[in-house]
Amino acid sequence: MAQFAKKTKTTMDDTIVDLFKKTKFIFLLILSIYAGTFVLNLTAAASIIINTAAVIALILQSALWGSAFISIWSKSYVKRKLEHDTSNATTISALSFIAKVTLWVVTFLLVLDNLGIDVTALIAGLGVGGIAVALAVQNILGDLLASLSIVLDKPFVIGDFIIVGDYLGSVEHIGLKTTRIRSLSGEQVIFSNNDLLQSRVRNYKRMLERRVVFTLGMTYDTPAEKVEAIPLMIKEVVQKQSDTRFDRAHFKEYGDFALVFEVVYIVLSPDYNVYMDIQQAINVAIMRKFNDEGIQFAYPTQTLYIKKDSATVA
Repeated sequence: MAQFAKKTKTTMDDTIVDLFKKTKFIFLLILSIYAGTFVLNLTAAASIIINTAAVIALILQSALWGSAFISIWSKSYVKRKLEHDTSNATTISALSFIAKVTLWVVTFLLVLDNLGIDVTALIAGLGVGGIAVALAVQNILGDLLASLSIVLDKPFVIGDFIIVGDYLGSVEHIGLKTTRIRSLSGEQVIFSNNDLLQSRVRNYKRMLERRVVFTLGMTYDTPAEKVEAIPLMIKEVVQKQSDTRFDRAHFKEYGDFALVFEVVYIVLSPDYNVYMDIQQAINVAIMRKFNDEGIQFAYPTQTLYIKKDSATVA
């Protein structure tokens, strides 16, 4: 079957082959013994034991097949989606883990039920014990629930550039207890999922465009007609840049040592390097424009006026 599956384009036969590879020898052995009971005269006790063993073996083997199918399907889905939709890939990875846990819990209960154990009483006992355990490990459970919230709500996904407090970097891994970020300086920063969700997370990967605000200070001896013309000069400079949308430029206020102008424009790309290239080009163009117009930038200065007292001293 494996040789035949390699020759076909469909992946269904490859999945079936992988599932068959998960078939255990002990399951085939018990199944063979059970088939042999149809032609043998056994005691009632022996028949019950063999029948129970066959049912339990079938349940466990079915769980192995189910777990293998979940792994194969999730890995195949993640491989297809990881390059285009990392959020869905992260969600599927987490959900596949939850599906496996649920599958094996149900399998465990079915095995106990076939062994004659009162599963109802066991579930009730586990419920009471589970409350005590939950109180003891509430921090761990908080991180587990937080990880589920992250993969379902998707505030960020693998590959996003985020800022959390004073830390910033790209998301490398979203685990059951921690999320790992690769900072710009190279080290890996590890956050507890619960603490991470309680923080303010800034996701720059989802920025569609970047709003830029900057100020300029002109000297107080700048003529009024040039003060009036400066916003138009800045507008002309900004509009010459590609990937930008001019918003406004105004004479904002009288500063301590400068006439302050405020400029606002939009960079149509979220890329930080693109923004810095544009800002640099704008700064250089403004400098050249103001040099040509004889407009001077202000810098911190202080002027002292000294008045001589004309009164004579007796």
